[in-house]
Amino acid sequence: MLDKAQGLEADEVFLDLEDAVAADAKDQARANAIAALRDGDWSGKTVAVRVNDWSTAWTHRDVVDIVTAVGNRVDCVLLPKAESAHHVAGLDLLLTQVEKAVGLDVGRIGIEVQIESARSLLDIDAIAGASTRTEALVFGPADFMASINMRTLTVGEQPPGYDVGDAYHYALMRILVTARAHDLQAIDGPYLQVRDTAGFRRSAHSAAALGYDGKWVLHPDQIAAGNEVFSPSPEDYDRAEAILAAYDHATSDAGGRRGAVMLGDEMIDEASRKMAVVVAAKGRAAGLDRRGEP
Repeated sequence: MLDKAQGLEADEVFLDLEDAVAADAKDQARANAIAALRDGDWSGKTVAVRVNDWSTAWTHRDVVDIVTAVGNRVDCVLLPKAESAHHVAGLDLLLTQVEKAVGLDVGRIGIEVQIESARSLLDIDAIAGASTRTEALVFGPADFMASINMRTLTVGEQPPGYDVGDAYHYALMRILVTARAHDLQAIDGPYLQVRDTAGFRRSAHSAAALGYDGKWVLHPDQIAAGNEVFSPSPEDYDRAEAILAAYDHATSDAGGRRGAVMLGDEMIDEASRKMAVVVAAKGRAAGLDRRGEP
């Protein structure tokens, strides 16, 4: 898996030392991650390591060993089960100490924080603001579902009997609003039925529609669907670029310095421009090209 991941078309790869690793295999997993980061070719990807959470005996050793050995190849540390701002602040302080000890620029390694329980969702604003290193809030659906006693065993799907609406909407929106208030990315968690690409796509569409920046994938078969879902459609991208061009012209001297104009059958103004900036930025990041002038 460590070898294969280097060639996959994912924007970010995280090497997992937490839930994917049995307790008796923690030391070996840490060594495997160090070797893969030291010897592998991870170019073109954001590289993260998910350490164990602070309730375990392994967190400090995960951070110290990984950053000491290959800190120059790690972009972010992914902190699971963050229950309070102290958990994030503690990781920040530990990263600072190790960076200083090994001669890395202090602050070069970011933090991604997983929101995985009722307690973490309740304290999410303080968690999001606990460190200037924090880059993203990530929804952890499985542990969250367990923490609120949700009656289901299928991670990512609606619980049986919940046949109207989305059982995860509140948690997803709370995470998204907090992320935007703190200028962070919002990332949806995994869909565990890795062979059910249609189910993954359905779950991804829901998060993308809210405005999430991406979603975890657990299997190579999910990557193409994820990249497609979180990229704007060509039609939406063209429309966004058309709005930006039209509004730029309308507000110029040549366009009469107008703040609200018609574009086809739709009135556009400054709010329209802000919305178009979001879609256009995603389209440009995805490498889309305009198919023609409006």
